[in-house]
Parts: sequence; structure tokens; C-alpha cells
Amino acid sequence: MLIALPLLLIPVVLYNIIILTGVLGGGGTVVPDDVLREALFSIPMASGARWNVGVGDLILFLSLILLFFELLKSTSSQKVAIVNHALSMILFVVCLVEFLLIRGFATSTFFLIVVMVMLDVLAGFIVTIISARKDLDFGSTV
Repeated sequence: MLIALPLLLIPVVLYNIIILTGVLGGGGTVVPDDVLREALFSIPMASGARWNVGVGDLILFLSLILLFFELLKSTSSQKVAIVNHALSMILFVVCLVEFLLIRGFATSTFFLIVVMVMLDVLAGFIVTIISARKDLDFGSTV
């Protein structure tokens, strides 16, 4: 039944832990943008510039990878896919409420996570509708 859980729950939970607990804030008042953009490490580029990678970048990178696997999961026609679609919709509503109502969630990083969750919901429903329509077309005659 764990296959029914949306994979994008992982970056949402990570974001919640980082922002709500202030794990990376170093105590005191946590400013979400500062925590997300603070460089964890930097990579030298061929141009001579340095690419600073922060927590927000890593969460977005993980989210994109998990979105890919969620889109692959949405193409399955198993019964558990409907549960996955429902849970993805609940996750989207929770993310949208957090984005609109909780101060630390009004960041570009979390907005992009919300968009990814929304794309997962839309893709799941669209793929399910198209595959159901194809299943019903088997009786038509030309």
C-alpha cells in the first residue's frame, strides 16, 4: 500500500521540517529565503564563476526527480493508482493552504514544489481519463 503514497510527499515533508523546526536556521528568528538560499557548497564552473548550491536547490532537484517517477507511476492502470491520485490531490490542497496561509511557505522554492504537486495531480487524472476512454473504444465499428 506504500506505492499509493505520492512520492512528492518527501520534499514537502523535508520543507516542512526545515522551515517549521528551524533546523538549519541556527536559532533565533528563521527567515525562510535566507535558510533556503544559504550555500551548503559551491561548485567551480568552467567560466570561472562559482555555482552556490543551497538547501532549496537540493529540495527542488529532489522534487524534479520524484516528479518524473510520479509521472511514470500515473501511467499504470492498477487499482492503487486511484488511491494515489486521491492522495496527490489531498497533498496539493495541503500544500496550497500552507503556501497561502503560513508565513514561511510563501517562497519561490515552495511555490515550485506546489506547481510540481499540481502537475502530478493533473497528469494523473488526464492519463487515467485517456486510458479509460481507450478501454471503452474497443467496441466501436468502422
